[in-house]
Amino acid sequence: MAEGRTLADLSLDSAKAAAAPAAAPAERKLDKFGRAYATGKRKDAVARVWIKPGSGKFIVNGKESNAYFARPVLRMLLQQPFVVTNRTGQFDIMATVSGGGLSGQAGALRHGISKALTYFEPALRPALKAQGFLTRDPRVVERKKYGKPKARRSFQFSKR
Repeated sequence: MAEGRTLADLSLDSAKAAAAPAAAPAERKLDKFGRAYATGKRKDAVARVWIKPGSGKFIVNGKESNAYFARPVLRMLLQQPFVVTNRTGQFDIMATVSGGGLSGQAGALRHGISKALTYFEPALRPALKAQGFLTRDPRVVERKKYGKPKARRSFQFSKR
């Protein structure tokens, strides 16, 4: 070890070493067709999402998104990643969703879109992460226990 170095010199060296790897820009992850692919999950639903630059066409399981997700709340959920990043109408989305119900599928699709956007444009990651769109919601249905009619519900008690 070099003599005459102070604690301040050592802390500066360690700070420079820690900052160097973080400065490397993230790379885009695209397939041979120029699309970004990501998988989103929520409850039992799994969404496979491909995005590419386009006019804002949104296809879910071969249907238009407005036909597949009839409720306005679910459609709003799908638009949130684009609204946060100011990219509304700039990408074509093709997605397949399976499992769960409509609400879980919409949540899975939002998760997948957010991940695909970060793969296409890594600079969007901080905005999406701040809104919590990149975090997989861990809440799932609790399993049924033996001796009970549901997960926690007990049979009605009777003294007789």
